[in-house]
Amino acid sequence: MIGPATVEFTGARSGQGPLTWGQRAIWRLTEWLPPGDPYFNMPWALPVHGKPDLPAVLAALTRLLERHESLRTNWVPDAAQAGMVQRVTGQGRLTVELVDAAGSRPRVLAGEIAAELAAKGFDYADELPVRCAVVMDGGRPRAVAFAFTHLAVDGRALDVIAGEWPRLLSGEPLPQDAPQPLDLAAEERSPEGAARGERALRYWRAALERMPRPLFAAPPGVPEEPRFVKLGMESAALGAAATGLAARWGVSTSSVLLGAYATLLSRLTGRGTVALQLIVGNRHDPRLAPMVATLVQDGIFVLDVAPGQPLAEVVRGANRGVLAAYRHARYDPAAQRALIEETGPPPTAYFNDVRVAGGWPNLPQNPPATPGRIFPVGAWPEVDAEVFCTAGPATHTCRLDLLADTALLPREAIEATLREVEMLLVSEENT
Repeated sequence: MIGPATVEFTGARSGQGPLTWGQRAIWRLTEWLPPGDPYFNMPWALPVHGKPDLPAVLAALTRLLERHESLRTNWVPDAAQAGMVQRVTGQGRLTVELVDAAGSRPRVLAGEIAAELAAKGFDYADELPVRCAVVMDGGRPRAVAFAFTHLAVDGRALDVIAGEWPRLLSGEPLPQDAPQPLDLAAEERSPEGAARGERALRYWRAALERMPRPLFAAPPGVPEEPRFVKLGMESAALGAAATGLAARWGVSTSSVLLGAYATLLSRLTGRGTVALQLIVGNRHDPRLAPMVATLVQDGIFVLDVAPGQPLAEVVRGANRGVLAAYRHARYDPAAQRALIEETGPPPTAYFNDVRVAGGWPNLPQNPPATPGRIFPVGAWPEVDAEVFCTAGPATHTCRLDLLADTALLPREAIEATLREVEMLLVSEENT
């Protein structure tokens, strides 16, 4: 440790207002956790390319804080609002630790430091929602480690920051064309925003009334200990097959993976109708794409899968269903909870595609046809999902994670399901 530096900032404005729908969705999740729990913290590390000196890096951090109000926001209770409010600080300071690489690879060390910074819960009322350290090597900054709270950013916001970072370092002007969370909260409470939310919840109502309950037709068995198990698979062959099928069928690779997952989930659950929650980034509106904030909300997806139905038909139906779910994933979380209390709980199966590019840009041109590698990811005593499939961010291979309640899908069945997704798509691509 070399010592701390101080970043002072003065934003264009300060202010207070209601939470956005995305903030309210995350806040409700944080309330389930014990105080100080770091579950919703997000570590992030960025390189410092070229030869910027330390003052240039600290100036870039100042610009970052001044540019994005979510990074200088606190969340506090307010009796007049009967709940939480977001409070944007106009000016302040951020303490930045300076760390000597001491022979370590700076980017790797920054990743480790980011994880350490994110290992402690944020004080939402009194602490800035970002922590930071700069890794020095040979007297120059080489990487920056961050920890953010999910109330301030989501995964796509991190990508926005990464895209802006070189221009922040160089001092290049950046357009101020994205709304800030205070603006978005006002829009959501306007007549147009309220109408959008009502349309979304009408869609949710129709889907909730159509979905089967419970998720699995068969009764649960004896769970493992811990009960919830997640396995991962990395398969370049699966990525190549999904890429080829997406081109053949005129859909996204995400829809190909979702269609295969829905097909197998129908078999596993014994249900001809598959209902899922999708984690939706809510950035298809071009105005919101460059926004540094948390916009993620759940979308609902319901798809009929007939026995023996051609996979191409299932995937095209999944593609239509995904687009509809995405169009109806911005809504007032309190109104959604009221709807759920009336109609019954939402699906306990999930699908989340966290890739940025939507494909695998670094996939080998002719990947080997060998089966992918399956490995354990983690196990937990309690998870708010019975089945959760994630398409991971790897760019050189298809990374799929599958978490399940072992009372419904034992560990062997989780592994077999991952393998079946691979076999189903590779076989389809070869026909």
